[in-house]
Amino acid sequence: MSSGISSVLTNLSTSDHTVVVSINIFVALLCACIVIGHLLEENRWMNESITAIAIGLCTGVIILLTTGGTSSHIFVFSEDLFFIYLLPPIIFNAGFQVKKKQFFRNFTTIMLFGAVGTLVSFFIIFFGAKKIFEKMDIGDLDLGDYLAIGAIFSATDSVCTLQVLNQDETPLLYSLVFGEGVVNDATSVVLFNAIQNFDLTHINIWSVVELIGNFLYLFIISTLLGVFAGLLSAYIIKKLYFGRHSTDREVAIMILMAYLSYMLAELFDLSAILTVFFCGIVMSHYTWHNVTESSRVTTKHIFATLSFIAEIFIFLYVGMDALDIEKWKLVQTSPGKSVGVSSILLGLVLVGRAAFVFPLSYISNLAKKSTTEKIDFKQQITIWWAGLMRGAVSVALAYNQFTRAGHTQLPGNAIMITSTITVVLFSTVVFGMMTKPLVRLMLHPQKYFSSMISSEPSSPKSFIVPLLGNEQESEFDLGHNVPRPTSIGMLLATSSHTVHRYWRKFDNAFMRPVFGGRGFVPFVPGSPTEQSVHLPRSPQQSIHQTH
Repeated sequence: MSSGISSVLTNLSTSDHTVVVSINIFVALLCACIVIGHLLEENRWMNESITAIAIGLCTGVIILLTTGGTSSHIFVFSEDLFFIYLLPPIIFNAGFQVKKKQFFRNFTTIMLFGAVGTLVSFFIIFFGAKKIFEKMDIGDLDLGDYLAIGAIFSATDSVCTLQVLNQDETPLLYSLVFGEGVVNDATSVVLFNAIQNFDLTHINIWSVVELIGNFLYLFIISTLLGVFAGLLSAYIIKKLYFGRHSTDREVAIMILMAYLSYMLAELFDLSAILTVFFCGIVMSHYTWHNVTESSRVTTKHIFATLSFIAEIFIFLYVGMDALDIEKWKLVQTSPGKSVGVSSILLGLVLVGRAAFVFPLSYISNLAKKSTTEKIDFKQQITIWWAGLMRGAVSVALAYNQFTRAGHTQLPGNAIMITSTITVVLFSTVVFGMMTKPLVRLMLHPQKYFSSMISSEPSSPKSFIVPLLGNEQESEFDLGHNVPRPTSIGMLLATSSHTVHRYWRKFDNAFMRPVFGGRGFVPFVPGSPTEQSVHLPRSPQQSIHQTH
């Protein structure tokens, strides 16, 4: 009996030691990615994601050689690790740091690209894969698998796009591509989950209507949950004002409320990506202004750092997992078929994206009154190209559909996993490396960099910009001088600007007095704020600036 217990303890000790060694190696690799990425900062072809993938591939080769070809990675891929721990800080920071004026000014176009465009891409990839792969006989794939393939490869990589583009150099382009990327990821995940819960044996018109209704329900409720969580955090911090005793508490409540919004969305089977993204936007507009100055600096850097580490972690693992020997052994009898599947999927991705970027850009331009606000042909090409990258969301969904606990013994499923990894690697490295030169060649952002940076200040000053509308508009302009529409395009544009003005009036009159935000000055005893502004000793007191 005692010998059995001792052997169990010995095995546990060995297992714990292996985990500690793996964590040490992975953390060392993360440090190497940061150092090498810094040294390659000025390189026009490289970025952090490509650097991490390259280091992951090299590490995978070394592990393969040292283990005698039995393994290529340190950790087994876990969807929980990705969706529960790595994705939330990336998406939240995107909403927290995004320039809201640009985002909401282009909100209609972003929703067109992110929601409608993803559906167009989904159907093209689904139909194309079903018709071609059935003739290739790659394995036992059913209708649900082909629908899943459509959802998997319609998910663009917003993480890589964020690193490639610069929102100061190309604010319109950054706003469209990255905003679309977030909505696109949310749409793809919602589609994927809906397919898994959809009864494919009884398809009729009512089941399709139910699917669409469920899709819209998830979108709306997920967004509202994120807005509610952001407003609740703003109200709590404004009313209780933790900063008078400890800035650690207000920083902690912001971090925990943001993560709680994501987990609540997961708990209720909503789109957690949309929830935490809009939670970040609302927190940057209200909550961030309710905390002390030191907490503002702290939260800005904490969220950015967590997001940065998570991004590097994801790409580093994708690089190592690309050499997973178990799955490549299953497809080694037909390497040509695997290459063919990857090539077809890449082709479908190219066609699927082109099928909605150019038509939807034309529709979006109808609503733009100024030629400077319209998406010209060169910008459309850049948007099409920048959105061709596929990343960790595609890998995570592919593992969910085609493996069990990261493993599979079915050749068809193995081909889909290896093809997904091939598409992700090729699109991230090749398309990612060429995006920066393409932007510089076609758009020449340096020419208008100075004008853009003056009208759109960078973080943390970007948080001062109102949620909607132009900060230079006067209070008088909020309800007057709206041009009379003379065409459909002007009608749409006028409606958009009118919504912005009415939102700002509503925000100043009702939202900021309750939830704080820009102009709210927390009371700190003996501070310069107290002496110069003469605020009463009340954390609820706020100042509303006129624009």
